[in-house]
Amino acid sequence: MNNWLLLIPLISAFIGWFTNWVAIKMLFHPKEPKKFMFITFQGVFPKRQRQFAEKLGKLVSTELLSFREIEEKIVNPDNIKKSMPFVESKVDDFLRNKLSDAFPIISMFIGESTINQLKTVFMAELEVIFPEMIAAYMKNLESQLDLEKMVTEKVYGFSSDKMEAILNQIMTKEFKFIEVIGGVLGFIIGILQVLITVLTN
Repeated sequence: MNNWLLLIPLISAFIGWFTNWVAIKMLFHPKEPKKFMFITFQGVFPKRQRQFAEKLGKLVSTELLSFREIEEKIVNPDNIKKSMPFVESKVDDFLRNKLSDAFPIISMFIGESTINQLKTVFMAELEVIFPEMIAAYMKNLESQLDLEKMVTEKVYGFSSDKMEAILNQIMTKEFKFIEVIGGVLGFIIGILQVLITVLTN
């Protein structure tokens, strides 16, 4: 067997790795359109950044982040109860200190029992008011805040370098795997070529 045949798997592995490496690089480069003869080249993400931003904006606003889900989470009775100790401390401070500072005469007629009674009434009322207030606030916020537009403009505003850095951070392992698998498949194809060559001679 010709010793040169042994180089075929190595050459095929290199070609497989190199072509995948080039394909990955072409996702981001060239960042600006480059014309070669009659063909214009540009990286996939720089070229499609507007479409990518629009799709991501729509995905975030319709699938990932919902004002209704946020509202339901905030007005959940368990979450309301968790915030009540803080609210109660503020009500207590108001009745004991701020009210007496603002109206010294009234404080002369309000004792501990009255303060506790007032605090109980206030806290019961606030537990009813909070969900209604939050629902109204979220509805108002939703009418003013266009999540889809915000995300679209933010992503579209990213520089090509920043977009590449973000995707590389997320998919570094996957990109490396694609490069390696290209080399492995190239090596296997090279071995098959050698076997076919040897068996047919």
